Amino acid sequence: MRAWVEKERFDGDIVDCLTVILPTRGCSWDSCYMCSYSSDSPRDATQEKILAELFRAVERKSGQIIKIFTSGSFFDSREIEKETRQKIFKKIQEKGFRKIIVESRPEFITEETVKEISLLDVEVEVGIGLETSNDVYRAELINKGFTFQDFVEASKMLREVARVKAYLLLKPPLLTEKESIEDILKSLNDVKRFADIVSLNLMTIHSKTPVESLYLRGLYRPPWLWSAVEILKKSDTEIICDPVAGGKKRGPHNCFRCDRDVVREIREFSLTQKKNVFERECECIERWRLSLNAEQLTGSFIFS
Repeated sequence: MRAWVEKERFDGDIVDCLTVILPTRGCSWDSCYMCSYSSDSPRDATQEKILAELFRAVERKSGQIIKIFTSGSFFDSREIEKETRQKIFKKIQEKGFRKIIVESRPEFITEETVKEISLLDVEVEVGIGLETSNDVYRAELINKGFTFQDFVEASKMLREVARVKAYLLLKPPLLTEKESIEDILKSLNDVKRFADIVSLNLMTIHSKTPVESLYLRGLYRPPWLWSAVEILKKSDTEIICDPVAGGKKRGPHNCFRCDRDVVREIREFSLTQKKNVFERECECIERWRLSLNAEQLTGSFIFS
């Protein structure tokens, strides 16, 4: 069973959040250039096994929030059937959770989905992997398979009954570090009317993906942690960030000496939204700044 308890913000407080990864068949789209989650998903997953995993998790661990990941879309009935979702909702309410966080692509947000959510007695937050507000970047560099307007329409429907979280991706392939920062800052401004909270996701190299192919050929470097700090400092909306594989070669990193402290500060900011948590200093920040300037002058990728 993949389940653990972590901290999450809720109504201005920091509370326990039970995170559960359910063994679904994975994402129906399964074509994004940076993602390999579906390839790791069990294709023979049954609804009975999904329910058993969820029930086992909530019996062993607790919290005020439950976050459910499926490596795809919670409201995709090919992953989790409606009857299964209803049983999950019933169990969550029986166990006293106050909030549920799930994820979905926008095409699965329908009037029926809104009706499902409206019948619940817990707060619901739905994360949508928008990645960027730039339709060209999303189509050509990420291959996401939907438009910004698709996100907007899904958000309008969801916000009648739930909170909306927009996932933004720092540094899609073929963008320089500076271009990536600028894209996120513009995207933050574009989504703030349609999202209650933003999750900044930092690119990590997944195996057997087009992004890994670029990485292995020396044509891609994961984002600097300093870039995430820069964005978080400039954001004027509620934003969180949990650097997966932070400080590792295939994950977002600086010089590897300061990474642990910077990751800790990023996570602390995500819980408190206090920008004064960023105190770590390191000489590598000058290399980061130089790389941004060099990219601007040469138009080429800078690696370290």
